[in-house]
Amino acid sequence: MALDRQEIQFCNSKDEVRIAYAQSGSGPPLVKVANWLSHLKYDWDSPVWQHWLNNLSEKHTLVRYDQRGCGLSDRDVDQLSINALVDDLEAVVDDLGLEKFPLLGICSGGPVAYKYANRHPEKVSHLILYGSYGSKAPNQYSAQKVAEAKTMLRLIKIGWGRDNPAFRQFFTNLFIPDASPKQIEWYNNLQRVSTSPEMAYRIQHLLFNLSIEQFESGFNIPTLVLHSEKDGVVPLDEGRGWASKIPGARFVPLDSKNHILLNDEPAWQRFLAEIHSFIGSKPSEKSSDESEASAFPELTPRQIEVLNLIAQGFDNQEIANELYISPKTVSNHINTIFHKLQVDTRARAIVLAREAGLGQTG
Repeated sequence: MALDRQEIQFCNSKDEVRIAYAQSGSGPPLVKVANWLSHLKYDWDSPVWQHWLNNLSEKHTLVRYDQRGCGLSDRDVDQLSINALVDDLEAVVDDLGLEKFPLLGICSGGPVAYKYANRHPEKVSHLILYGSYGSKAPNQYSAQKVAEAKTMLRLIKIGWGRDNPAFRQFFTNLFIPDASPKQIEWYNNLQRVSTSPEMAYRIQHLLFNLSIEQFESGFNIPTLVLHSEKDGVVPLDEGRGWASKIPGARFVPLDSKNHILLNDEPAWQRFLAEIHSFIGSKPSEKSSDESEASAFPELTPRQIEVLNLIAQGFDNQEIANELYISPKTVSNHINTIFHKLQVDTRARAIVLAREAGLGQTG
């Protein structure tokens, strides 16, 4: 079932760059690192990304964000480095008060996720890398691979901002070769609306030069590495490289040639099954019932979860423990709930919640 809403908020990174992030679904948090090309609002109804957002939000509160220079985040930024990208992820996690969570890095989000996990191993319960690159140092790539990278950068510089989508379709055909005409058109447009030609060039130039060899290592976090076997953007050997360099990592090759898995291919169902098995996902019984959401349409799924636990008699610390968030974040949610429901006491909120069927423990 398609989700009908997401909650978009903003926070500031260390250098005061404004980062846009969104939450959807309900349950324990699952944080997706920003990858090259995203737009929180444009992606929401996407024929390319919608099944990702729906399925990953079914059993979790999915947290995702636009990286600096893209989407709803600040576009015109001076600082662009791997450390700045990790700072942006850190800002989102801190703004939400998340204590521990699985971390999903897709493509260029992989190196960022890996570096964040090294910086904060106490926060990352599971590390999931899909289609990621950077397992080799830049000087280890073949001459052909380097030439391909330089060609892609030139194409970005020459054709990204043009009305004619021919240049952008070159990237679309690489990322999703099995796409339908509707998906092709959408992805062509995503490239145009997500960022400027100059920023696309700067970001891609940075990402081409990322390598696991540049980062400190030594964390002991359960890691799952998945990769499409015939990926035309990031070769399968990169996935094998990640899995071989992270102690204890499990490697799962997927029967696909799409860099972004499409909803009608068996590899997508395999991807979901592997992730849910890996992180021990199970359906949330707290607040996913449609009647609860319809009783309080002004509340987000996360706020309904909090209200449900209030109605069960949980105090703020117990709610924080149950939802893997900080007590401060719980307090912020409660203040928002009281404002939206126009109540000024916990007792009155409990009455409204129980009248709507929330708070049932059996």
